Amino acid sequence: MTRSAPRPVVLILGANGRFGLVAAQAFDAAGWAVLAQVRRTAAAGMPARAEQVRATPAELGATLAGRPAAARPSVVVHAINPVYTRWEEEALPMARAGMDLAERLGARFMLPGNVYNFGAGMPARIDEQTPQRPTTAKGCLRAEMEAELERRAEAGRLHATVITAGDFFGGGTGSWLDQAVVKSIGKAKLVYPGPLGTVHAWAYLPDLARAFVAAAARPDAERFERFTFAGHSLTGAQFLAATQRAAATLGLAPARGWRHGRMPWRVIRALGVFVPMFRELARMSYLWRVPHALDGGKLAARCPALASTSIDLALVQSLRDLGLGQAAGLHRQAALR
Repeated sequence: MTRSAPRPVVLILGANGRFGLVAAQAFDAAGWAVLAQVRRTAAAGMPARAEQVRATPAELGATLAGRPAAARPSVVVHAINPVYTRWEEEALPMARAGMDLAERLGARFMLPGNVYNFGAGMPARIDEQTPQRPTTAKGCLRAEMEAELERRAEAGRLHATVITAGDFFGGGTGSWLDQAVVKSIGKAKLVYPGPLGTVHAWAYLPDLARAFVAAAARPDAERFERFTFAGHSLTGAQFLAATQRAAATLGLAPARGWRHGRMPWRVIRALGVFVPMFRELARMSYLWRVPHALDGGKLAARCPALASTSIDLALVQSLRDLGLGQAAGLHRQAALR
């Protein structure tokens, strides 16, 4: 990109969310002009150069279509994610609104996918050709979302890219890392949601965001593309060991060693009768019992400059993002002694 050339423009829907914010940071760092669609004041960490827009996708269509061609987004990143208990009512309508907007703008629609589509019978290694056989309502919604994208692309209505990733971590709160694994780190306890010998796919959000930037920048992109993002595929024991190493780096290692706990899935299922969030979590708990990893070969071949952050460095930064730095670690160590 030369100094005189206009910067390409990306619109990030849901830019205040976990993925939306790191995507805004990654596109900005790569020299893109970022339009950040938000419903409230921008979250801490939003790039200073990002233009914030407070409008729904439906409202944005007329506004952005009226801009000069060079100032209109060529890429729309769908980072909107409804509350987990409202997926059935909101997930597909939100995605369709984003697709409609991308169609109107003539922009590429980019979607972060997940492994829900493959169901409880998913193979140990997933790639772009793996059949989608969802076994839950959320999986069916995700599969339908991608199928509609592919249909629209085949009909010549838009260009689309899906990048499927494992469980997010990094970039702040709201993941299994902070809500379960290190939730009780101040009490020298780590909790893993599944069997320690089962492989689980994880995606460090800053790495995933850079993959979106790389895929968006490809001049030879196909009308519809699907990639699987390798991320980090680790057993529970490996993930806990890496977490302990990261904690030690930050001065968080307890003098008397770590205690390990497990998720009380039976209790969560029982309480799910009364607590909608517990019900939804229990329905997806198979993801911790069924081993799975993602094959990133196709993405690496198409975007060879992409680099992956090591699990140790990713977890160190993730703990820092949660406010678990050296100073906090020294305080906790003193308390634990």
